Amino acid sequence: MTAELVRGQNHTLPQTRLEIRVSAGTPVVAGATLGDERGTVRGVEWIAHPGSPQLPGLEVSQQAAADHRLAVDLEALPAGAHRVTVLLALPVGAGGPVRFGAVPAPFVAVTGLDGTEIATFTLTDLDAESAVSALELYRRQDAWKVRAVGQGYAGGLAEMLADQGVTDPAALAGSIQEAVTRGLARSVAPPPRTPEADRVRHATGSADHRPAAPPPAPEPPEPLADPATTGPAHTTQPHTAQPHTAPGPAAAGASAAGPSTGGPINYAHPRRQHAAPPSPPPAAPPAQPGQPAQPVAGDATGWSMDERLYNQIWGMFEDLARAVAAYRSAVDFAESRMDQELDRALSDPRNRIGGAGDRSREAARAKRDELASRAREALDRDLAQLAAEAAVVEPALPAAYAGWGNPVWHAHRIPMEIPMALRIGDLHLPERTDLRIPLLVRLPLERGMWVDSGRAASEAAALMDTDRLRRLAMETAVAHAARLLAVYPPGEFAVHVIDPAGSAAGPLAPLVEAGVLAGPPAAGPGGVASVLAHLTRRVDLVQMAVRARAADSLPPDLDTGEQLLVVNDFPHGFDDRAVTQLRYLADEGPAVGVHLLMVADREEASAYGPVLDPLWRSLLRITPVADSHLADPWVGHAWTYEPLTIPPGSRVLEQVLAAVAAARRAAGR
Repeated sequence: MTAELVRGQNHTLPQTRLEIRVSAGTPVVAGATLGDERGTVRGVEWIAHPGSPQLPGLEVSQQAAADHRLAVDLEALPAGAHRVTVLLALPVGAGGPVRFGAVPAPFVAVTGLDGTEIATFTLTDLDAESAVSALELYRRQDAWKVRAVGQGYAGGLAEMLADQGVTDPAALAGSIQEAVTRGLARSVAPPPRTPEADRVRHATGSADHRPAAPPPAPEPPEPLADPATTGPAHTTQPHTAQPHTAPGPAAAGASAAGPSTGGPINYAHPRRQHAAPPSPPPAAPPAQPGQPAQPVAGDATGWSMDERLYNQIWGMFEDLARAVAAYRSAVDFAESRMDQELDRALSDPRNRIGGAGDRSREAARAKRDELASRAREALDRDLAQLAAEAAVVEPALPAAYAGWGNPVWHAHRIPMEIPMALRIGDLHLPERTDLRIPLLVRLPLERGMWVDSGRAASEAAALMDTDRLRRLAMETAVAHAARLLAVYPPGEFAVHVIDPAGSAAGPLAPLVEAGVLAGPPAAGPGGVASVLAHLTRRVDLVQMAVRARAADSLPPDLDTGEQLLVVNDFPHGFDDRAVTQLRYLADEGPAVGVHLLMVADREEASAYGPVLDPLWRSLLRITPVADSHLADPWVGHAWTYEPLTIPPGSRVLEQVLAAVAAARRAAGR
């Protein structure tokens, strides 16, 4: 039975191999310190944090995230360690909240390796604090216990580390936040949590994974499953398969239910808990011949299908991340258990001679294989569920969410309102490479993008010719610019191009020939300076108008629509002033509608040293070829990013740009 702790309360731990799961409404930094019998931290080697995530018996996340899973093996801690203190802090300089009082109360659960909750603690009554000691695991005689702490620190991570007795806490806090900042630069931002989004989740049957009260007793979780995860709304679609339910431990290795001849398939994550069973969705009318099946993405009254599909895709993203995390954790546990059993067997001298040792090894390996096989079966069921969902959802996506090969682009009409998001690629994990999740970014863009044209970008890039890679990177940028032009109303999105050496004439031809650019591609130092000065002036004027609440005072010649600056081959053609202006646009532009899309090889800008580090970190890095560099915001897996490609021989790009130009002419823009 789960113990729901309040501040200061303790509870005996029934086992020593544990997971500590943290859920928050915003990305947080998770770490842990080890203490001796007096609670003293003996040095930095007793601190696990994103910059140094592993200690004997302890592993924490390498980046800030809304959810964390910390692994603890109390028997494997260093000699003399009698206490583990779990620390949470808000990341600095990430544009997020600066105090815990402005975010939902973090929820911490101590679980066994089978996902069973042992103790939980909700950190309430926090206000100005930006760091908190959440709980501690401590040893009393021969028993380990957990205590709910909830001690907050308004002075942040440095003050909290100082309270732990750490030498030079400010320097250590700075290095931790720097490691976190590097991690944020490669992380996919989660969809924003808003009251409206929560209403959609509720309407589509998904519940928050930090309930105020215990949910009704669910079915037992699978080994190493996450029994308390939830995310964006997940929905159902009429399909000839049986609903997927979570088996108990005894049934974890059982095969999945086979297809049936009727009934809706339940696309909710098999290990999600709900405060109440969701109502069955209305049946969708059968698709007409030749028409894609229309998914029933929930029934949130007043919300468009695009909005519900956006929630559904993020739900698929989170479900896949967590299903793979559970599988990998189960396999790691099986390997660790085998090693422990072998050590115990071979420590007995009687097993070192004859066939006893061989039998012990065979038994340990057989047990490892059995556990790994059961974990794989559970994963395969989850993957099959998500693959069935993806097969129905993908054909029904609107143009903004669809790949270039989707027929929806051939019938695309320029919209009168911007969509919620734009697809910029696909993500997949090695456990099933054909199961791909659309990578959606919210519109208007909250962050610029950087197409990495360097050969060090990935293994695939290293094998390519430099000129071919740069051309491919610029073609990728042009395709993204075209998608943005196509999903904005006529005249509300302008694209500027800086091509200092004129080396991108070929890739830029579709944009130039369609006549959709704000002006000819800027070349040479004069062209670079002119475009940067124009956009910098726009940012300055709009910022002043916003602060003064005087939008009507803007000059009549100022284009207040969204602006995209495409920069090729940075930093060639940029002097120090131009670099400073570009950094300014990257930092200040998104808030007032000026966005950056850079094509650059970071190594070629190395002469600027660390002065450009904030620029790279502020941009979402994507690649022109597949690369495993993006991290999800829940578990932190390294996902392989696949850029969107135009089918060979297709003229969809030209058709889309022609539609953009025609819509502008019709609107008189």
